[in-house]
Amino acid sequence: MEKSPRDYLALALDNVSSLHALSTLVLATAPSVGVFKIGLEQFTRFGPPVLDVVRDKKRKIFLDLKFHDIPNTVGKAVESACALEVDYLTIHTLGGTPMMHAAKMAADDARRKNGGKHIKIIGVTLLTSIDTNCLQKELSVTMNTSDYVCHLALHAVHAGLDGIVCSAADLSAVKPLLPPDFEIITPGIRPAGIAAYDQKRTASPKEAIQNGATLLVLGRAVTDAADPAKAAEAIVNEISRI
Repeated sequence: MEKSPRDYLALALDNVSSLHALSTLVLATAPSVGVFKIGLEQFTRFGPPVLDVVRDKKRKIFLDLKFHDIPNTVGKAVESACALEVDYLTIHTLGGTPMMHAAKMAADDARRKNGGKHIKIIGVTLLTSIDTNCLQKELSVTMNTSDYVCHLALHAVHAGLDGIVCSAADLSAVKPLLPPDFEIITPGIRPAGIAAYDQKRTASPKEAIQNGATLLVLGRAVTDAADPAKAAEAIVNEISRI
């Protein structure tokens, strides 16, 4: 394991009702968390100031807004997001290669013009709430989930993205197709004894890292715990033993 165990852990700051509560949670868990994920819920509720809560603790920021629109609109949105100086930014691979390419070009252009940090553009493949039954019967995609994730991941590579988000269940199939330095961000991580909630394709931290995940996204396993700091510490200790 080349990087710190803490740097494998991204904590999703969802289901927190106030900026004060969110700040308290970040302060408590920062010793064990290398990346904090701000999603649609919290960015919509609190706006850009929510990023300062993470920035003040000198942790990486994962802005998970999953942009999905025509290429020009997504490119402009990425340009705006780059001004926030986050570390990771998500788009949907389902937007197609031209959209993904526009997002990557916008990030690269913003870095050249402003001398800012390298923001990694991450393509979301298939949401962990979607299983094969949903994919085939509701979305009319004839592939199974793993084949479809591989299909989308290859387009993300061709578009020049820095990484993908994919389920732990699809890691073993998709990992061999990706460049060595490609980020593979895996949600749906559930330590032993933790419920799956609304995610249908989950795995333990050990399983995910051994299958190639570079960043693990956890949420309620930590945020709903009686002591979030101890819960995060226990997960990092588990990772350190891999």
